[in-house]
Amino acid sequence: MKWSLSQLRSYRDEPLQFDEELDLKHDLMTRYPKDIYDVEAVQVTGYASYDKGNVLISAKVEARLTVPSTRSLTPVALPLAFQMTEIYVPEGTDLKRFDEEDTVIVLPEDEMLDFDVAVEDNILVRIPMQILSEAEQNGEAMPTGQGWEVISEDDLAKQAAEHKTVDPRLAKLKNLFPDQEAKD
Repeated sequence: MKWSLSQLRSYRDEPLQFDEELDLKHDLMTRYPKDIYDVEAVQVTGYASYDKGNVLISAKVEARLTVPSTRSLTPVALPLAFQMTEIYVPEGTDLKRFDEEDTVIVLPEDEMLDFDVAVEDNILVRIPMQILSEAEQNGEAMPTGQGWEVISEDDLAKQAAEHKTVDPRLAKLKNLFPDQEAKD
């Protein structure tokens, strides 16, 4: 979906309603081939309204991605559903009148507003930092390899507590700077 600001000016009285299915698979997988394995069609429903030189676009986005598990890299289906609101303004607009929480994008007068890219960016931002397969969520054994293993944060904390004892050869070093211990 692409519009120019001059096209959107015609929607002063009544907002432009849209309900589109976007094919963003190629673009998203090209941008992040290691982080996105597949993208099903993305459904976008919303409106664009023009008011006082600004364009407000509000949309509900529903998508289904296949992404790698952050633990084992196995493919995981990730459904996304979110609301996005962005304000597009022409160059030279005083941005102080907008709240800090508002997403305001300055657009040159002759440039096209490519809403597909905005949807892509919002999808990427909403991919969680930790993604686990169903088996991993249910306690499946962590991946291991030759000379390495993945451990949980709880196990790491237990190991750290067990190894908290100081090597006796290094314990004598504490006596060299007794005032340092009080500062730490």
